[in-house]
Amino acid sequence: MMSRKTSEKDVRKVSVLGSTGSIGCSTLDIILRNPSLYRVEVLTAHKSVELLANQARRTQARLAVIGDKEKYAELKELLSGTETKVSAGRQALVEAAQYPVEWTMAAIVGAAGLEPTLAAVKQGSVVALANKECLVCAGKFFLDEVAKSGTTLLPVDSEHNAIFQVLDIEQRDTVKKLILTASGGPFWNTSIDSLRLVTPERAVAHPNWNMGAKISVDSATMMNKGLELIEAHYLFDMNEDMIDIVIHPESIIHSLVSYIDGSVLAQLGSPDMRTPIAYALGWPNRILSPSPTLNLAELGKLTFFEPDNRRFPLINLAREAIRVGGNASVIINASNEVAVKSFLDRRNCFLDIFKIVSRTLDKIKTRKIKCLEDVFDADEEARHVALDVAKLCEEG
Repeated sequence: MMSRKTSEKDVRKVSVLGSTGSIGCSTLDIILRNPSLYRVEVLTAHKSVELLANQARRTQARLAVIGDKEKYAELKELLSGTETKVSAGRQALVEAAQYPVEWTMAAIVGAAGLEPTLAAVKQGSVVALANKECLVCAGKFFLDEVAKSGTTLLPVDSEHNAIFQVLDIEQRDTVKKLILTASGGPFWNTSIDSLRLVTPERAVAHPNWNMGAKISVDSATMMNKGLELIEAHYLFDMNEDMIDIVIHPESIIHSLVSYIDGSVLAQLGSPDMRTPIAYALGWPNRILSPSPTLNLAELGKLTFFEPDNRRFPLINLAREAIRVGGNASVIINASNEVAVKSFLDRRNCFLDIFKIVSRTLDKIKTRKIKCLEDVFDADEEARHVALDVAKLCEEG
């Protein structure tokens, strides 16, 4: 059968918020491999001005926004002679997110991504979500805005994207369990006594993925899986006791759904984020991705282990945050960031990370999240308390 020619109306207009991060770069890699399918309208970054300018030139983006206002003149100079408009600052990021497009990649890292992502949601098209704070910190409030706007939310994290691909939305009552897989990081079978001596260098040496220091430490403590559990709770409207976690060191099965008839459906793929990104970009269709094809015969075997809650107590703390509700998940997310930074700066030991997060949660009164200001207030309070707790842990 001959393929039909792509018409202008078939081209999907897209924005990439956080285009210079790893998710943003992978998104543009796929877009540039499928140039007849996409038209890049907006690119944004925080400080990486040279990379942003290079991306804007390659994609001929209509608008490039740098979050750091001091980088505006440099970006303007780098894009002189092009038709790309340039803007800068926090408000400019929010306005860029409201640009009329059909598909937005929301990949601005951290709490800074909340407001722009919410603006993209209110624009009411398709939002591919790679910012975990939107669900971890703003959960129900964020999803209420999604529902009001009629926005289609597509998960990009490999685990949630895997569930999205195999979850039968029309028969939710037949779902028995969601099963999130975890690599287990470098310490899934290390003795608890040995964890006291873990250095930052060992903690960031992930066996499967090449990631930044913070997310690598989160993988080593399995806090990343606790946060993903919170995300799955909101994304798929499942109680935390219907979400299991299993360690799968090969990182080939990205997550599974167990049904009441005994069927367990899984999504498999090489550990390459371009696979879930391509699925979100092409949805409801599939598009070509440069991800390596999975060869099960070469792998030989896939292994699974139950996580040890004594070794990874942050998972149960995430479950507690779901049960408590309100700003509890904001508190554990913010205090974990403080704890991880303190560990990476060698002020606290690896096992102090759990102590800092749990004690911070105990010290702060939980409240409902009614607006973004509530999220930011809880985040700020948690960071202040966590810093004090970290200092006490450091002093012994």
